[in-house]
Amino acid sequence: MDSKQLSWSDFEKVDIRVGTVMEALDFPEAHKPAYKLYIDFGAPIGVLKTSAQITKLYAKESLIGQQLVAVVNFPEKQIANFKSQCLVLGAVNKDEVTLLQPMSKVHNGLKIS
Repeated sequence: MDSKQLSWSDFEKVDIRVGTVMEALDFPEAHKPAYKLYIDFGAPIGVLKTSAQITKLYAKESLIGQQLVAVVNFPEKQIANFKSQCLVLGAVNKDEVTLLQPMSKVHNGLKIS
């Protein structure tokens, strides 16, 4: 296995939560095809925005109301003219990203552990 091992305390620092996509917009300013997503993580986190390169497998209209899994405690990242506030998680196969989603509807903001 090539991956570096991390400690349990390292893993505990990563705040991974479930949120619901409230809005999905085109992001023509991005270097690679992407959407701007606004995701509701419930109280106390609220709505965070992100850029996601998921256009190969998902139409933006199909994302509205979908629950996704994302890291919510990274620092903001400037992407073109947009500040990404979280990182949506997915399985990556070259330029295709399959989103990680709970199999059943859960409360927004639930922590993944």
